[in-house]
Amino acid sequence: MTVRPIDIARKLKISTTALRHYESWRIIPPVERGANGYRIYTEEHIAYFECIRAMNEGFGMMLTKNVLWKVLDGRINEALWLMNESQASLHRDKTIAEKTIRALETDEIDLLNPSGKRKWMTIGEVSEETTIPSSAIRHWEKMGLITIHRDKENGYRSFSPANLRQILIIRTFKSAIWSLEIIQQVIKEVDDNNVENAIKIARESLQLLDQINRSQLRGAHYLYMLLHLRDQIH
Repeated sequence: MTVRPIDIARKLKISTTALRHYESWRIIPPVERGANGYRIYTEEHIAYFECIRAMNEGFGMMLTKNVLWKVLDGRINEALWLMNESQASLHRDKTIAEKTIRALETDEIDLLNPSGKRKWMTIGEVSEETTIPSSAIRHWEKMGLITIHRDKENGYRSFSPANLRQILIIRTFKSAIWSLEIIQQVIKEVDDNNVENAIKIARESLQLLDQINRSQLRGAHYLYMLLHLRDQIH
């Protein structure tokens, strides 16, 4: 069965130019041309196009391309583990978002410190507690998003409970692609003990992650159908 490009484009609600982009990126099988020079798309090509569109919603085009390159190269397990890594990262985002909401909704910010004995924590302890890399925390400090106390004698960073809350806010809002201006505004509001807007945005961020999770499930479903078709054809 062969299908015209325009029919595929209409079905997927994209342009024929997008189909040609996918071909140029080599994330679909090679396309033959008829005697008239027109592209000949098959059932397999349609499955690839549908998979690309579905995966892009939840995983983004960069990861989608990496996965399909591996599929076309026959490295199926590597492709599946790439998707699994992205899903694991999304789960970490969800966990951090939930922790952010708890930190904003309660006054018990000190519960973020597992020892409960000290007011201050090192950058390593903060990283371990929040699962946020130390490099990211240092970067946000350089950007001026957070101000961290340093010991006058040794210059080491000392993190307060307020810093922990700021770090969680930044991580949650960045994962939901909020602008730098919004993040700075919310942190200032929280520092002024106005947490209502921060809680609202944090909950919206969690809802976005829920939507991405559903989109990733849909993308995984289309990849499964593509792999099933490949097994039948090849």
